[in-house]
Amino acid sequence: MKNQEYQKMIEEFLRNIPLATEEIETTMDEEGTTWFSVKTSEPQFLLGRDGETLDAINHILKRMIENKTDFSKDENGKMNNVPFLFTIDINGFQKKKHENIKATAHMMAERARFFKSSIELDPMSSYERRIVHAFLTNAKDITTESVGVGRERRVKIKYITVELDSTI
Repeated sequence: MKNQEYQKMIEEFLRNIPLATEEIETTMDEEGTTWFSVKTSEPQFLLGRDGETLDAINHILKRMIENKTDFSKDENGKMNNVPFLFTIDINGFQKKKHENIKATAHMMAERARFFKSSIELDPMSSYERRIVHAFLTNAKDITTESVGVGRERRVKIKYITVELDSTI
């Protein structure tokens, strides 16, 4: 399946939820993730407590798409398809959560720099850890890694000493 077919499948799924869905806007961010922003007058039914229902909707749709995608390799060993990265957002809930995670990652990276040490964040889902890793990927003096197991898996932000170029 192609990305346009995935988008149609997701939009059809969302439109079939018996709630007052006013609008579904599709955009792509700089990291290549497609965002399906749903506007509704009854967000509490799609969000659940602390976004648990929304996380479940995202999980179900990701599994549906994975089942329709051929991830086999060709004769040269290259993958036939790359994963379709997407996020369902209800009235800006996920965007706000995404920005809060980035703000926390930035603050903790600054703390790691100040103390010249490693900092461990609170346990996070794989999606939240991916946001932190992507956000800090271009930092020259910071590396990240996931540590722990299961629900206790977290991101460790490590300060590394940057060698100055002596030819300047």
